[in-house]
Amino acid sequence: MPLPEDNYITVIAETYRLLGDPTRLKVVLTCLEGPIAVGDIARVTGASPSLVSHHLRLLRAARLVRGTRRNKQVLYQAADDHIARMLTDMLAHAMEDHEAGDDDES
Repeated sequence: MPLPEDNYITVIAETYRLLGDPTRLKVVLTCLEGPIAVGDIARVTGASPSLVSHHLRLLRAARLVRGTRRNKQVLYQAADDHIARMLTDMLAHAMEDHEAGDDDES
């Protein structure tokens, strides 16, 4: 498979940089279950609502989450199935039980 153009590489690198912050990653993971309010994200992640709002602004700009206004409240969820699958696959990979010294490269 040929390498993608540099602008796509930059987008992917920026996405992983954003997800490299543990609190921000928790915010996105909380949004995978479906629409959720800032206060509920804060409660689940243990972060303050203002910190959650800050992270959500960055995540929205990167198209990782989207917000939908319902009355006076904005509910957030993963931007699309690609984001949900990527994070679900990464979690499954992280939770795999690898034996120490496993050098299988297949």
